Order: sequence, then C-alpha cells, then structure tokens
Amino acid sequence: MPHEARQETPGARNEGRPAGPLRYFGVPLILSGVLSILQGIAGIAEDRLYGVPRHYEYRFDLTSWGWIHLVVGVALVLVGVGVLRAMGWGRAAGVTTAAISLVTQFMFIPYYPLWSISVMTLDLIILWGLARLAFT
Repeated sequence: MPHEARQETPGARNEGRPAGPLRYFGVPLILSGVLSILQGIAGIAEDRLYGVPRHYEYRFDLTSWGWIHLVVGVALVLVGVGVLRAMGWGRAAGVTTAAISLVTQFMFIPYYPLWSISVMTLDLIILWGLARLAFT
C-alpha cells in the first residue's frame, strides 16, 4: 500500500546509511586485491619479473612473498565484496586488510618498487576513505 510505512528487514542496510559512499571504496579494495593476487601468482611462479635485493632485512624467498601477497589479495577481494554489499563488518575489515596490504607492499618495495608504490597509494586512499566514513 502506498500510504503504509515500509518495513525493512534487519541487516538490509548498514544502520540505515546509504551504501553509495561504500561503493566508492569497495571497488578499490577489490582492485587492490586483484593486483595483490597477480603479484602473488608471479612470486609463486618464481617469475623473473622481480629483482632480488642482496642486503635487505625482510628478504624472503619469492615464493614466500608470493603466498603472502596471494593470501592478502584474496582477503582484500572478500572484504571488498563485503563493503559493496554494505555488510556491518565491511568497514572495519576494510581498514584492517588495507593496512595489512600497505605494510606488506612497503616491505616488498625493493623487489618491485613501481608496482608496490602503486598498490600502496591505492591502499592509502582506501584507508583514508573508510576511516573517514567510520568517524563521520
């Protein structure tokens, strides 16, 4: 009926907030995840794409770095889907996974600087946006 109040099911929206701004940050989360997955696959395949630094404190085998990036990438994609669906846990998980991705990319800079810095920039934008939405 047009004059009756429309009842929403619990959990249909995240506390009644529109999902529009969250869409803006869900897509970059998925993009960052896909880039990390590709980075991980290249590391696992021991591709000659990456340089190997000689003296570096966080020097691991490229296969280890590949698995790290693959796991972080899958987590970013799953959280990005959660953010796009306006799940209640999406924002907090997005901030957490983007921060973890930022740290792992920072530690990976000596292996492939241009790729790492590009993904770090994307992660910083995600962190800024989701933190801003969480506190407004």
